Amino acid sequence: MDKVGPKVLILGAGRVCRPAAEFLTSYQNIDQVHVVVASLYQKDAEETVDGIKNATAAQLDVSDTESLSNLVSQVDVVVSLLPASFHAAIARVCIELKKHLVTASYVDDSMSKLEQAAQGAGVTILCEMGLDPGIDHMLSMKMIDEAHALNGKIKAFTSFCGGLPSPAAANNPLAYKFSWSPAGAIRAGRNPAVYKFLGEIIDVDGSKLYESAKRLRLPELPAFALEHLPNRNSLMYGDLYGISKEASTVYRSTLRYEGFSEIMAILAKIGFFDAENHPLLQETDRPTYRIFLNDLLDVNNVSTSNTKVNGEETGGHDDELISRLMMLGHCKEKELAVKILKTIKFLGLHEETQIPKDCSSAFTVICQRMEQRMAYGHNEQDMVLLHHEVEVEYPDGRPTEKHQATLLEFGKTENGRPTTAMALTVGVPAAIGALLLLQNKVQRKGVIRPLEPEIYIPALEILEASGIKLIERVET
Repeated sequence: MDKVGPKVLILGAGRVCRPAAEFLTSYQNIDQVHVVVASLYQKDAEETVDGIKNATAAQLDVSDTESLSNLVSQVDVVVSLLPASFHAAIARVCIELKKHLVTASYVDDSMSKLEQAAQGAGVTILCEMGLDPGIDHMLSMKMIDEAHALNGKIKAFTSFCGGLPSPAAANNPLAYKFSWSPAGAIRAGRNPAVYKFLGEIIDVDGSKLYESAKRLRLPELPAFALEHLPNRNSLMYGDLYGISKEASTVYRSTLRYEGFSEIMAILAKIGFFDAENHPLLQETDRPTYRIFLNDLLDVNNVSTSNTKVNGEETGGHDDELISRLMMLGHCKEKELAVKILKTIKFLGLHEETQIPKDCSSAFTVICQRMEQRMAYGHNEQDMVLLHHEVEVEYPDGRPTEKHQATLLEFGKTENGRPTTAMALTVGVPAAIGALLLLQNKVQRKGVIRPLEPEIYIPALEILEASGIKLIERVET
C-alpha cells in the first residue's frame, strides 16, 4: 500500500472482479490507479490480478472488522462485488472511515438505513451500479430526462433485459445455460410480479410467472427469437424514474429465448420445483432418476424398455411418459409432450442411475441435473441483451415518438482467458462508479443510485469509450 496515486479496494474475486480491475488500472485520463483485490482466499485474489499491472492481491475475511478497516483506511474508494448480504457491514466501515463505496446490488432496507449516517459523514454509497440494476437505470434516465427537456410526456416505459447463451451456445432444449448454481435462477422464475399496462395494474402470481411469458421480436435484431417475463415489481421504477403519474405503461421484464418458459412451466407442473423433502429421497436405498420421474408422473414402475429407430429410442417408456404428460393435463398437445420428453432425456431425468444422497427434494434433483447438463462448455460464449422503449408524446401536436436504446454484448476470449458478457457489463460500470468518485464528479452524498445526470452522462460516455456499445434510435 506504499503506492503513490489513487487506490481502489475491490472486495471479492469472482468473474466480475477482473474486468473491473482491468478497467481501473488501464484508464488513461487520471493518475495511475492502483487496485487491491481482496478475497477470503489469497489464491483466488492472485488469480484475479494475474497479469494486471498495478494490481495486487490480499487475503481478507470481511467479517473481521479490524482487518477490513485496516485495508479500507489505506484506499480512496471501495468496490464491493461480494453478495448483497455483506454490503451493509462494509458500508458501516466505509462511513466510519469516510471512504466512498460502490456496489452492483439493489438497495435493500439494511442499506437504506445508512442514508443519514452516510450523508453526515460526507460519504457516497453508490449502489445498483452494474448491468441490471445499473446500465438499465442510466439509459432509462437519459431517455426520460431528454424527453422531459423537450416538454415531452412519457406515455409508456418498457424494458427488456437478459443474460443468455450466445446463439451458438444455446444448443439444448431450453436454449439456456447457467454459469453458476441454477437454484437462484429457478427461484427467480417463481417470484410474483406487478406492472402497469395501459393504465391497468397487472398482478402475476409467482406460480403463473412462466405461463405469463410473451413472444418478442426486435426489428433491429430479427435473428433473435425471444420471449419476456415480467420482472418483479415494475411499479417502483415508475416512482424511481419520476414517471408514475404520466406513464400508462411501466413494464420491466427478463429475456429468454422463445420456448424456455413453456418448458419450465411444465417442469413446475410435474413437481420438479417443489422444495419440500420428498419421501422417496429420504430412504437410505437411493431411487434412480427414472423411478423418481415415474413417481412424479404416477407411472407404474414396470420395466418398459424402448426400442431404437435410427439411433433414437422410441416406444415403451417414452410412450407412457408422453401419455401421462397429456393425461395429467400438463401438455394439451402431443407435440409439446414430445418436447418435454426431449428435455427430460437431455437432463438425464429418465436414467437408471441412482440419485445422489445430497438430493432430498425434487428441486435439488433438477438443480443438480441442470448444473451438470446446462453449464457453459469450453470456449462457449454468453450474451447480454438490454432493450428499452420509451413512448413520448408532446403537447404541441408533434407526433408521438418511440425512443429506443439497445445494448448487445457477447463474451470474449483474449490471450486464452475468457471474460463473460455478464462479468463485463457488471464489472465495468462498477469500476466507472469508482472512477467518478475518485475524480470527485459525484457531489451527492448518502445511499444513491445512478439516476442523476452527474453520474449517468459521464458513465455512459466512458462505457461506450470502453467498447460497450449502446445503440439509440427514435421512431415516429
